[in-house]
Amino acid sequence: MLLTAPLMCRAMWAGANSNTTCLAKPERTEGPYFVDHQLNRRDIRLDPVTHLFSPGLPLILTIDLLNLAKHSCGPLAGATVDIWHCDAQGVYSGVSDMNTLGKKFLRGYQVSDQAGRVTFKTIYPGWYPGRAVHIHFKIRTQTNTGGIYEFTSQLFFDDRLSDAVFMHPPYKKPEPRDTRNARDMHYGKDGSQLLLSPIEKADGYHARISVALDLSDDKVGAPDGFSMPPGPDGRPMSPPPGLQPPQRG
Repeated sequence: MLLTAPLMCRAMWAGANSNTTCLAKPERTEGPYFVDHQLNRRDIRLDPVTHLFSPGLPLILTIDLLNLAKHSCGPLAGATVDIWHCDAQGVYSGVSDMNTLGKKFLRGYQVSDQAGRVTFKTIYPGWYPGRAVHIHFKIRTQTNTGGIYEFTSQLFFDDRLSDAVFMHPPYKKPEPRDTRNARDMHYGKDGSQLLLSPIEKADGYHARISVALDLSDDKVGAPDGFSMPPGPDGRPMSPPPGLQPPQRG
């Protein structure tokens, strides 16, 4: 099953040395369920605490990161990319209001390679009241001159595909979904820019999306408006420990 959707963007440039097109995506709220477990891994289905895999339709998600510079666009290597989402029953790990404190399923991060790419093995997300089907992601890196930069957004799925997926265990629920993309508070008018178009293969669904970031210091800042003052050498000082991205390993 192949579903297509229009991909719109705020800016487009073709990279000088590649066929990749820079796609600048809109930001979205982090939401209440981000937990910085610092789990560097490709397969996020396994809970390292319970040693159980989250059941669900396999999904391979690839995110290509691009550095949107003046008149050019190249791969963004060395950026930390977190993703997190609910399980097939709409439950997040590591949160008290869902009685999952201490659990770590369907969470993890990777560091983008020289091609600017990260790939996660997960499951097709479930749903919960008030929200369309989605995956959260956060990118943490540096500006072109070494400042702190953070980008947070969400990825969505075509409602027709979700309808088909949720007809089967372990997704089946006694009641129908109450929120589709058009009614989701975070999808918005530009939600199609964040819409995945999964392709069905023998090992599950594969989805890929590119995200271009403008890392020039006059366009971005640190999270929550925080910015580091220059040090003695004129370059931005190192951030305090609380703002450091997860270390590799």
